Amino acid sequence: MLKTGLKTLLLLSFSIVFSANAQTTDTVKRDTVLIDTVKKDTVKIDTAVLNGYRISPKRNAIPVPSKPLQIQQELIPVTMLDYKVSYWRRHVTFALNFNQAAFSDNYSAGGVNSIALGSNFIYRLDYNKAPFSYSTELNLLYGKSKNKGQSARKSNDRIFLDNKVATQLSKHWYFFGSLSFESQFDKGYQYTDGSGAVLNPPLLISNFMSPGYLTESLGFEYKPAPYFDLRLGTGTARQTFVLDTTIYHNQPANYGVTPGKTIRNDIAFQIVAIFDKDIAKNMHLNTRYDMFIPYGQPLTYVRHRLDAALVSKVNRLINVSISGTLLFDKNTSDSVQGTEGLGLGIIYKFP
Repeated sequence: MLKTGLKTLLLLSFSIVFSANAQTTDTVKRDTVLIDTVKKDTVKIDTAVLNGYRISPKRNAIPVPSKPLQIQQELIPVTMLDYKVSYWRRHVTFALNFNQAAFSDNYSAGGVNSIALGSNFIYRLDYNKAPFSYSTELNLLYGKSKNKGQSARKSNDRIFLDNKVATQLSKHWYFFGSLSFESQFDKGYQYTDGSGAVLNPPLLISNFMSPGYLTESLGFEYKPAPYFDLRLGTGTARQTFVLDTTIYHNQPANYGVTPGKTIRNDIAFQIVAIFDKDIAKNMHLNTRYDMFIPYGQPLTYVRHRLDAALVSKVNRLINVSISGTLLFDKNTSDSVQGTEGLGLGIIYKFP
């Protein structure tokens, strides 16, 4: 009995040792991770050694395919913008000049109180669609001055309208047709005679459509630059009107119209040169020269007219302007006629 119990105890002990050994073998691996550094209950793994090989930290084992960036054109439908090409250009210029002078009664140098007002309106319209072009220009001038002890007198007065149609022949040459009109707004008086004596009452020498000029011209135009224009009117006709018959006896030449008639016709060769350009910063020069050579008449009856205006801008609105006209016309005077004006005023241009 004792032997049997002893055998049982040995068998039980052997079973427990074998189970513990088996459990240790199953839970503890022989190739373990060696811990190199242990500090304050914190385990830091510097190196993992597995079967004598150094192992780096594992990367993502799942393969991620890299797709190259591709750029390609895509057609996006766009509706056409509602733009329209305009072949028209409009220019409007309005100028108003004011002059005033005052003197005390005892002013040693003398003088007379005066006031003057002048205005200028220019409207220009252009159409240009090669090879066809059209332009029209309206120029209106009027001014009045008043001196103490005298009645108001005109200082400037002109109506001028010019229309031109042209078709291009080459780079700088055009064939053109033009129609122009010229006259004045108000009555014109002569205040002194040839010797300088004052006429009382003054002598009426001009009026609206007395004279008035209507000119039709066909010819060739040379335009080498936008600011220069030369017209050669090989076939030009002009009608001179004097509708106010009361000036017949006051104007000996009667502007070339036979007394008793109101119109005169002339056929001529005409040259018109126009220069219109900014010659300096804030300074603009506009000149127009007109030579009218009537057929079948002496060269002394060739009509010359030069109009020039120089405008200098002080700022956006204020300007200083000087303008003048030289005229030689045998049908109005045997000598050269001229006028000049200097003014400070406002000017407005659009655009």
